[in-house]
Amino acid sequence: MKPAEWPQPPEPVSEADAVAVRKQLGRPIRGAHAVAWRCPCGQPAVIETEPRLPDGTPFPTTYYLTCPKAASAIGRLEGGGVMKDMNERLGADPELAAQHRRAHEDYLARRARLGEVPEIDGISAGGLPDRVKCLHALVGHSLAAGPGVSPMGDEAIELLPEWWTRSSCAHENPAAQETEPQEAPE
Repeated sequence: MKPAEWPQPPEPVSEADAVAVRKQLGRPIRGAHAVAWRCPCGQPAVIETEPRLPDGTPFPTTYYLTCPKAASAIGRLEGGGVMKDMNERLGADPELAAQHRRAHEDYLARRARLGEVPEIDGISAGGLPDRVKCLHALVGHSLAAGPGVSPMGDEAIELLPEWWTRSSCAHENPAAQETEPQEAPE
């Protein structure tokens, strides 16, 4: 699957966006800087988060995937062994490993534009720069940055179904209150 509009310019988080993300996550967002990517259904799907949350907590996940349908589809990829295969290929292919390291550098540069936080200096997300640990983070970065920046994020996006075709991504998500597949800004 390739979204038709990828990447998109970041947009300020509107009140309607905050309400939608609250429905997606089952709680309010915090530290949201922008909507980094909007799902084809029109709802926010990736939030660009400040590197320091309002309570002072350092937050390294700059591109937070909020869409529960996308997160569920990515979870199925993770459960299906995609990350194991990606990690094996990173270990065997020096060019792919170099591209993955460049994705790490891009992630850090984008976060630095939002502010410097010494506690997380050099820390990106998703296992960057040496491995694949969380496809949610890599897909969020890839959707925000566009194709060609994060090879593993791009690859995961290609493997995803068109999750937005049946209904909006902002329906109430009771599962979000029970489990959290990734650290979430509140």
